[in-house]
Amino acid sequence: MGCGRALLCLIFPPLAVIDRGCGTVVIVLALTAAGWVPGAIAALLINIMAEN
Repeated sequence: MGCGRALLCLIFPPLAVIDRGCGTVVIVLALTAAGWVPGAIAALLINIMAEN
């Protein structure tokens, strides 16, 4: 995960996982709507796990 993707996870989490599939985007969007922190954490974790 590059610096740009990590920054995108913090600024607008759903956009950072747009290439991971529709279900992932919906989950991150729901978490972001519930609160910015859960959405940002989920986006970071999804991108870190997808890299491995």
